[in-house]
Formats: sequence, C-alpha cells, structure tokens
Amino acid sequence: MSPEYISIMKTIKLMEVCGTHTMAIARSGIKKLLPKEVELISGPGCPVCVTSQEDIDKALKIAGEENVIMTTFGDMMRVPGSSGSLDRMKTEGADVRVVYSSADALEIAEKNPSKRVVFMGVGFETTSPTVAATIIEAKKRGVKNFFVLSGFKVIFPALEAIAGSKELKVNGFICPGHVSVITGSAPYEPVVKKYVIPCVITGFEDNDIIKGVTRLVRQIKRGYACVEVEYKRAVKRSGNAKAKKLIKKVFEQADSVWRGIGKIERSGLKIKKKYEDLDAEKEFNVKVKKSVLPKGCVCGKVLQGIKTPRECKLFGKKCTPRHPVGPCMVSSEGTCAAYFRYGS
Repeated sequence: MSPEYISIMKTIKLMEVCGTHTMAIARSGIKKLLPKEVELISGPGCPVCVTSQEDIDKALKIAGEENVIMTTFGDMMRVPGSSGSLDRMKTEGADVRVVYSSADALEIAEKNPSKRVVFMGVGFETTSPTVAATIIEAKKRGVKNFFVLSGFKVIFPALEAIAGSKELKVNGFICPGHVSVITGSAPYEPVVKKYVIPCVITGFEDNDIIKGVTRLVRQIKRGYACVEVEYKRAVKRSGNAKAKKLIKKVFEQADSVWRGIGKIERSGLKIKKKYEDLDAEKEFNVKVKKSVLPKGCVCGKVLQGIKTPRECKLFGKKCTPRHPVGPCMVSSEGTCAAYFRYGS
C-alpha cells in the first residue's frame, strides 16, 4: 500500500463479509500491517454462525424422533440450540452423524431403508448447488427416506441490510471469493449503485486480501464506488451458470431468520414444491418456539460488525471453543474463534 493511500484523514471501515477471510486476516496478522485509520471489521459471512437458533432447535427435535438418522457438517455439531446441541444428542443416544457432503447422506439413506435420513444443510451459494444436485439425484433414484432440512442463506439481501444500517457505517466491502465464483460479480452492482459503497472481490491469500484493501481505499480516497474483481483467476461477472441453474431448479428465495440479526426478506432458500417430498420441514412439520440469545452473548452484534468479540463479557471466560456459548465461537470460520485462536 503506497504512502498516497496511507495518509488518510478519517477512519475507513472495511467489512470482510466472508468467514474464510476473517480467519485468514486473523491468522496472518494483516490488521497490524495496516495504517491505524483503516479498520477491518467482520460481517455475517460464516454460515454456521448465522444459522438461527430456531433452525438448530428443529434439527434437535427431528434428531430425537424414532428411526431417524440426522446428518450434517462437522461445524454444526456443537452449535447451541435452546436445549443443547446435536453433539450432546449424539452422546445421549440419538443417531447423529457427521458427513462431508449431502451425497454421503444420500448414500446412508440408501443403505438404511428402514430409517428416515435427514441432511441438515447450511451455507451460502457455494454449498447449495451441490445439495440441489443431491436432491435431484434422490428424486431420480426414487429414494423415499432421504430429506433435507434447508438452512441455506443468500448473501446479497444481508449485504443490503448492512449497507443500509444506520448503526454501522461501512465504507467498503471485502467480498467473498467462494460465493462470487458461483454468483459472479454482477449481483454486487445494485448494492454499489444504491448505497455508493465500494465492493472488491478478493481471494484468500494474504496478498489477495492486501490488494483488495488497497483497491477499496483507493476508491474511497478518490470518491467513487464500483465493483472490482481482484480474484480474476476464479471470478467472472456472470458466475457459474450451471451452479446457478441447479439452485434455481430446486430452491426458491424466502424470508429467513439470521441468528442475532433477525428476519431478512428473501435471504434464505426453501425447497420448491416439485421436490417437497424431500423437504424435512414438510415431512416432520416441526414447530419450535422463538429463540432468545443466551444472556450476555453478543454474537448478533459481532455478526453485524457492531461489536468485536473482546467487547463480550463472556469471551475467553465462560465462552471458549471447548465450551462455546454462541455460534461465533463454534465455527472454524467464526469471528470469536478467530480472535480466541490468533488474538486481535
């Protein structure tokens, strides 16, 4: 970063939207290399962290049903719900299994025809296409005992909610490389146009992130806003057409609750009617109460970039990776986990 951009007259807040960026920034110590006027804050880009407590509670109830095998990704096992976690249910005798993909869960269903096998899926546009493909395959094979509990999110409505926040004034977005490989850079353009906030899509190497920060500062200093792609080796403006087609075929956008943030319109993905016989929501018809964050937990504020983990009274004391209170300490991409592991 050249001296031209270091001489900044005001604090510039740049939000890294992606949890992988959060962990990479913490691990590399990039914050210490930046001029003090440039502040990097974390956003809601960790899919495990933003999964609502209600969705976790639904998974817990389904896992407690007879003849059910609950499957999910490893990060989801210890995320706390109102009455424990999937990991705790497993120790109490429920059949809960960690899988590496939804295809693994489908294979389990085929091997256990007398059981109802549920895959709890979370993630953004990087994960949902593969799950969509699995749902299509399950339908094609006629597998009747495989179901998906959809906790998938769409990043752009959340980005708009943050851009329009009166409590948090973000000057620029470090945009997620993985998501953008699928979506392309075009969907960021309306956000930039409406809120006049620069967006730069970067990769995950230290050099990628520093280049991304430099480009954002340059836009802010020169008084303009646009979408730039630093991660050109992977991201195109149009994105991945096949992956987007899979998402559109199986899912439709719906209002969704983000943990600690609340309901954001059209920010989630629900399974379309054509595939509703594989929808765990329809199969189990589980009803749960509206959840309340644990007392003292500020994960919601951390996910919005309003507070840092060190401003939470529970951080490093009552809340640790071994005994997490909130989801930001559970996930390998969580902001609190990054702060705990690498410091600030």
